[in-house]
Amino acid sequence: MSFSRNITALAFVILSALTLWANHPWLSRVYEYRPAPGQFINTLPVSRVGEPVDSVLARCHRSICGHVDTVSVTFHGEVITRVDTVWAESMISLGGYGGYVIVGFDHPVVNMHTYDFEIQGNAFVSDRETRGGSSEPGIVMVGVDMNGNGVPDDGDAWYELAGSEYSHPKTQHDYTITYYRPDENKPRTPSHVDPYLNDTTYIRWTSNDVDPDSISGYMSRNTAHNQPYWPLWLQDEESLTFTGSKLRCNAVDLGGNDGNSYFVQYFFDWGYVDNLPNNPNFISEEGSVYNPGFKIDWAVDEQGRHVNLTHIDFIKIYNAMNQYCGWTGETSTEVAAGIDFHPDAVLPDIIVGDVDGDAEVSISDVNALISYILAGVVTTVADVNQDGEVNISDVNKLIDLILQ
Repeated sequence: MSFSRNITALAFVILSALTLWANHPWLSRVYEYRPAPGQFINTLPVSRVGEPVDSVLARCHRSICGHVDTVSVTFHGEVITRVDTVWAESMISLGGYGGYVIVGFDHPVVNMHTYDFEIQGNAFVSDRETRGGSSEPGIVMVGVDMNGNGVPDDGDAWYELAGSEYSHPKTQHDYTITYYRPDENKPRTPSHVDPYLNDTTYIRWTSNDVDPDSISGYMSRNTAHNQPYWPLWLQDEESLTFTGSKLRCNAVDLGGNDGNSYFVQYFFDWGYVDNLPNNPNFISEEGSVYNPGFKIDWAVDEQGRHVNLTHIDFIKIYNAMNQYCGWTGETSTEVAAGIDFHPDAVLPDIIVGDVDGDAEVSISDVNALISYILAGVVTTVADVNQDGEVNISDVNKLIDLILQ
């Protein structure tokens, strides 16, 4: 083999290696999956009674995370392995209100102050009404790995991405719902109105809804989905409780005079998973209708104040609707895939004293630092004076930095 051909082959190997080790643009990790009951639970993904949680997470991973396929090729006599395709297999259902999944990439998502990432669902446009169709909005929370242990836990900071409905007067923040595990052997109570419902008192729930007519109810079972709606790997739990923000109902029954229901779930403007179609080529009379993705710049804290984040490490998606649409069942957010639009973006330099990760050094960092001290957590961002400990001396150093 000639010298020039050797150099060419070597260059190809180097480029292939760089491709293999570059940040993976698709979701690559599922940290937690805790769905609410629903008609697609135990089928998206399939699960079994008593199945270990790790096994359920592995099925979620196969369903929504990108897979890096490799192919071996021969180039000038050299066998080289390179990336071939990246794809996701299916989708998962989050069930009724509050059901959630926590996912991530193999790298932090850097805030580029534009659309930073996308989480896909299976929303589609109605053939009767282009302003709606199947829209089952899920709220996105973003997490920062404050303690640097690589997993989402109590030591991390979480922020909601405030979508178009965040400040709507009918959005209820601090909403809580509890579902109660059903007796699968109890007699069914079919509807006398809707023949597609075969148990209208299947799973009882209670909530703190501001509407007194919606503080309790039942999730019905329909004839199209007869499997248990309660997560089979959570059979030992008598109840499931979820807390978050609840969006207003978006469904209208446009059924005709024949008495048949035809529910249309109207799209919200922006900022939710499974709310708008993934396809950017769909154009309605009102213009383009699709989900362009999410901006980290939409992040707000628990008081609704904007926070400046340099990056995020985790993403949580939860169903933000407690809504029932007749024979079509509960509104349930589905998650199909996710992509980082800028996977190889470089993280900005760490700002000494920026304990809460908002790219500023302010009094909020003092509060975050005190929380670390009280929790006994030692982490790089909290060790302001870089002496290997997290204590009152770090508070003094931080205050000096703020007063500079």
